[in-house]
Amino acid sequence: MSAVLSTEPPSREAVYASLDPGTDPDAHALAQIHATWYSGGGVLPDWLGLSPDSWQQLRADCFPGARLPDPVGRGLLEAGRDDEFADVERLLLAHRAGLSEREVAVARLITAGSMGYNHLWEDLGVWSRAELSGLIQRHFPALAARNDRDMKWKKFFYRQLCLAEEGAFVCRAPSCGVCPDYADCFGPEV
Repeated sequence: MSAVLSTEPPSREAVYASLDPGTDPDAHALAQIHATWYSGGGVLPDWLGLSPDSWQQLRADCFPGARLPDPVGRGLLEAGRDDEFADVERLLLAHRAGLSEREVAVARLITAGSMGYNHLWEDLGVWSRAELSGLIQRHFPALAARNDRDMKWKKFFYRQLCLAEEGAFVCRAPSCGVCPDYADCFGPEV
């Protein structure tokens, strides 16, 4: 009797373990993103939203000994959202720490995850909101500091974009304190 080959994607835990991220917090979070993508989760498109060259550089920096297949097979970002993508990416890059070129790749990853419809940490593929917050705090500290009320990250980014536009508002309520959706925007994500 011959063995039946499984067409199931590998578990995210198995992919994560194969990447051996060590103690680098970025490598840890990026290993989660890769593991989620390879196991079929998240919303990131081909190359995780990066260019093939940027993905190769990120892989070489974070997982130099890992043998990863090219992350393709999901297609490109949703058509018609180029302006939105550019706005979110520009917001992140305007607040980058300026410590490394990795910030550009992280901004692009986070922006690609922002195009999904669930919590950003889920769409991006990190395993908790704390992982996402760590990435943002390390690479975009000035922007992270502005989120002093623990607003959900995706909502926070879009709110920042709306506040930058004169006369544009994200919410129907005149202030967050009287908004009936307050619980949906602030506090822990489950």
